Order: sequence, then structure tokens, then C-alpha cells
Amino acid sequence: MKKILFFLIINLLLLNGCANKVTSYRSPDFKTNDYHSLYVIHQPKDDKKINILIKKEFEKRGYKVNTGDKKNTPKKVDGVITYIDKWMWDITMYMIELTITMHKPPSDYPTAKGYSMHTSLTRLSPNEMVEEVVANMLGEKPVQKKEKENEDSEF
Repeated sequence: MKKILFFLIINLLLLNGCANKVTSYRSPDFKTNDYHSLYVIHQPKDDKKINILIKKEFEKRGYKVNTGDKKNTPKKVDGVITYIDKWMWDITMYMIELTITMHKPPSDYPTAKGYSMHTSLTRLSPNEMVEEVVANMLGEKPVQKKEKENEDSEF
């Protein structure tokens, strides 16, 4: 009985580092073609410039995007993007969670939201996390790591 309990505890500890979760929400009236210009609000405590990664990811999809402090949010913009990033330490710092929310001005109503959580053994780079969350919140299929590696190896 003690051996079984020991192996059960070891397996639980080993599997604990393999968790990941990806979710998204889009309001029923959300249409991507209603958004052309976006503004990413930089979080004051963000010293890793995640706002720049988010800006670049939306620009890759054809959006006109600016970023800066909340007080500098332009009056005429189709969507305002906010984000929350959480980091953990496991030999190195890595992003464990990222939530990106698109708001419709002037009401600030959240029209789309994406969330990604990867623990240490399934961790992604900040670029990959942003790509995954943005793709999911827009209803796109994210590029898988193996597909990306194949694209990079082609001449």
C-alpha cells in the first residue's frame, strides 16, 4: 500500500508541471472587420514591453495599432486593448499567464477576450503566448510550434 501511495504522489508531482489552458470569448456582436484602428494600453508595471508584442501581433493581421499610457488613449479608435501578464520563476522567469481584452470605446465594453496559461514544462516564449492569445480571441487557428519550425526551415 505504501508503494502504491508513493508512486501515486510521484506521478502527481511530475504531471503537475504539464498543465496548460487556452480560452477565448467573443461577444455575439463582435466582428473583426469592425475594428481597423486599435490602441494597446501599456501596463505601468510591465517592464517586459508586452504591449509592443501585442501591437506587432495585431499589425501582422493588418490592424493599425498604437500603444501608450491610458491617459493618451486616442478619442477616435475602434478598439482599446488591455492585458494582464503573470510571470513565474522556474530556473528562469517565464510568462505563465496572459489575458488580452479588446474593449469597444466609448463604453469600454469588453467585446473579445483571450487567455492562455502554460506551466513550466509547456511554457511558450512571450511572442508565442501573445500569438496564441490573439489568434484565439479573433477566432483564428494559432500556428503550432511544429508548423512554425517547418516554415522556418524552408528555403
